[in-house]
Amino acid sequence: MQDSPHILVVDDHRDIRDALARYLEKNGMRVTTAADARAMDAAMKAGNFDLVVLDLMMPGEDGLSVCRRLRADGDLPILMLTALGEEMDRVVGLEMGADDYLAKPFSPRELLARVKAVLRRSQPTRIEGGALAGHRLAFDRWVLDTDRRVLSDEKGTETPLTTAEFRLLTAFLERPRFVLSRAQLLDLTGGRQAQVFDRAIDNQISRLRRKLEKDASNPALITTVWGGGYSLSADVRELP
Repeated sequence: MQDSPHILVVDDHRDIRDALARYLEKNGMRVTTAADARAMDAAMKAGNFDLVVLDLMMPGEDGLSVCRRLRADGDLPILMLTALGEEMDRVVGLEMGADDYLAKPFSPRELLARVKAVLRRSQPTRIEGGALAGHRLAFDRWVLDTDRRVLSDEKGTETPLTTAEFRLLTAFLERPRFVLSRAQLLDLTGGRQAQVFDRAIDNQISRLRRKLEKDASNPALITTVWGGGYSLSADVRELP
């Protein structure tokens, strides 16, 4: 059981917390619950978690603020729970770094499927398919070590990548200057199998740009092609 994923459920409704905890535990996961952001912080100091299920609307510090804070501190996966009509809040949550969202009311089975999908995407892995395994690829001012999954700039400063960022970047590096649609990026990064939605690609692009671009608000490396998708605007060469 200690090897099972440890999920932190943060929701101010006790009935929802308890029901989710029972269902996730029944399906082989460890679960800790918290009623608000303060209780969440205390739980995170006491234990390590693999994913946070985070309610958007909570008393005190709300879910959007918590999401922003968690993302600034690291890459802990976040599944956000929202009310059915809060489309703008869902979009803002994704832009702040949530990995997925689920609108209330939802079925426990759908929640479990999304939790498993986010966990799969967040696990450290070797590059699937192996097309770029064992390579050092230079592009723009960066070098990607595909075995170590680390970026280095011209000064040698290293920038680690999450699994999602690595998969997305390698999809671009295999196809430099080629316009890739959201649907193609979902397929190339395993998103279709993981039940990712199109908006998640925009969110992942934003995160990757923050690491690659000199000015993420005016990207010059991963460019947006209106009506088409995204493109890596750089040549790629293999280093010895």
